[in-house]
Amino acid sequence: MQRIKETLTHWLQSGQVDRVLGWKEGDMPGLREPAFFENAEELKSLCYDAFCGPNLSKFLIAAGEKDGVTAVVLKPCDSYSLNELIRENRVQRDRVKILAVPCEGNIDPRVFENRGVLSVSIEGDQLHLTTLYGEENEPLARCFLERCTVCRGGRHAVYDELLCPEAEETPQKGDRFEAVRELEEKSEEERYAFWQETFSRCIRCNACRNACPACNCRECVFDGAALDSRQKAAAVPFEESLFHIVRAYHVTGRCTDCGECSRVCPSHIPLHLLNRKMILDINTLYGPYQAGDSDKGRSPLTDYTPDDCEPNQGKGA
Repeated sequence: MQRIKETLTHWLQSGQVDRVLGWKEGDMPGLREPAFFENAEELKSLCYDAFCGPNLSKFLIAAGEKDGVTAVVLKPCDSYSLNELIRENRVQRDRVKILAVPCEGNIDPRVFENRGVLSVSIEGDQLHLTTLYGEENEPLARCFLERCTVCRGGRHAVYDELLCPEAEETPQKGDRFEAVRELEEKSEEERYAFWQETFSRCIRCNACRNACPACNCRECVFDGAALDSRQKAAAVPFEESLFHIVRAYHVTGRCTDCGECSRVCPSHIPLHLLNRKMILDINTLYGPYQAGDSDKGRSPLTDYTPDDCEPNQGKGA
């Protein structure tokens, strides 16, 4: 943490950057929130720990409207999102200075729900909670966000300065498509019932859309009055499905699987499963592809080669 603050303070005081985008303590214990820091004094409140779950890359779109250069602290998974935004010309690369920091996983905020948490800390392999009802401990290994249990590894896709080069070699964890394959093995009726029940929990808060770096349209089609989708109560059950399925299609080939949609959903809808289904199908039909791996080129769905698959060709088509 000290090295992070020292580096960013030097960038600010030397005039290399005009502001810093990072995290600060949130309103609730164990929660961190994105924040801009304009000077060295403000930077003293910068946080970086296992509770810094929010992906900062999308906030650089708004930062681009300010004069000067913005420094940003990026975890490995966040760097793919930023690279994709650069590729789409939503963020100008020369207006951003990137400090790449290692990450050992982020705590799932659901751990704190309905427990009256007063303070939280990590003590060895335990997450220690002080609550209204007493002291509690949770095994740390069970407290991480789902995305962290299938982390793609410690490599940053883009950066200007790398704090811990050795962390770039951190290997991938698990199989992120395992749950998708399990769903695919179910019958059509079972899959329909699963998603019907899952989407019925949607409260139309738009948290998934607002947090998603790939959802960066200046005006969302679902905000149009013609669709009557701005009301909070669905007229028919299919309306929730329509929103989430269309959104998944809109980010196909651009989703980096950062998991923000599922992290911020107050109804615990596993929206990342929809996105991973699309990613798995792209890998099957067009070959392995990782959105955000480069800030150049085209995604499989915006490019053409003579070897492209035909309609209904291949698994998942």
